[in-house]
Amino acid sequence: MDDSAVNWNVTIDDFDSLLTYEDQAVWSTPDPSATGFGTTNSPWLRGTFHETKTKGASVSLNFTGPAIYIYGSMGPTYGSYEVEIDSVQMQYSAYRESADNSSKLLFSASSLTYANHSLVLRNLGARSDVGDKGGDAFLLDYIDATIQLAPAGATVKNVTYEENDPTITYSGTWGKNTGPVFSGGGTTYTNQDGSSFTFSFDGSAIYVLGDKKNDHGIYSVVLDGQPEVFLDGTSGCGGAFGLTCEQQVPTIKFLASNLDSSRHTLKLTNHAGVNNSFFDLDSIVVAVPSVYAPRNLTTGSSPFVSPSTSGTAPPGASSASTTTNAGAGGKSAAPSSLLMMSNPLLLLTFTVLYLLRPTFRR
Repeated sequence: MDDSAVNWNVTIDDFDSLLTYEDQAVWSTPDPSATGFGTTNSPWLRGTFHETKTKGASVSLNFTGPAIYIYGSMGPTYGSYEVEIDSVQMQYSAYRESADNSSKLLFSASSLTYANHSLVLRNLGARSDVGDKGGDAFLLDYIDATIQLAPAGATVKNVTYEENDPTITYSGTWGKNTGPVFSGGGTTYTNQDGSSFTFSFDGSAIYVLGDKKNDHGIYSVVLDGQPEVFLDGTSGCGGAFGLTCEQQVPTIKFLASNLDSSRHTLKLTNHAGVNNSFFDLDSIVVAVPSVYAPRNLTTGSSPFVSPSTSGTAPPGASSASTTTNAGAGGKSAAPSSLLMMSNPLLLLTFTVLYLLRPTFRR
């Protein structure tokens, strides 16, 4: 990682659509839209988490950058878990004799190649061979990823485009919501199959924000004519996937980074299907650097700068094993996300209002 460059740490919350849960039904979560839900006294980011007791349950993330940090929980009810980055599999234990109801660093890797990486977290359950004496649970709170937005000495600013900005071109039928929870006081939504919007911009990174609810579904993004990326807007919360369960704080629906100085075009399409699923757009944020210097992406068999390096276990954790899976190559270019951002020269803050969302539609 180039420590002199403008590197921003990016926070991907457990509800963000950049994460893909192989089977959401085996994960439990709080209901962010339930009466009495709050984040003030919660140890978890935004008050939410995804927890599973199913062995083999997994969640995956495609990201581009040189570092990744995974946060979750440890204690007597937790067992072992596997972190797979590209072809390298590393196993650790989250078991602790005493409970600690707080978010802990479960894994970190700060010496990754600057490349498109594929991350898979997999619950292994209790393993007596590594000293687990508790249950089979695994809890994910959030993931931090590091991306570079500009070279050393440059500055970066965020430019926010609200859903009603004239530079966003809509196709199909879109409705309108208003309320204090939304950026700029408004949002737009559609449940029409094939409805889309197109947005052209200049910047080194872009991310799309909107809420998540269980009546949302599949949507796709095409950036600069690259292969179509499909993402899932279903929140997966509320136990039995109740349609009223909603993550009201805007989540990251899409992000791309390491973009050059040319004009870029993004098209997002809702795939409503037979369920007439919704997509909500709150705002689009573009990171605009004073100088562009996109990185040349590394290709190779190891995700680490040095083949002898690997990830780091949490303090006091036992590392069960590290293996290489020669068949686990295929990874696709995909975005990371941009919420909590910092670098040695610059500290920018993007603030989202944590207010209860009124009921406007459905």
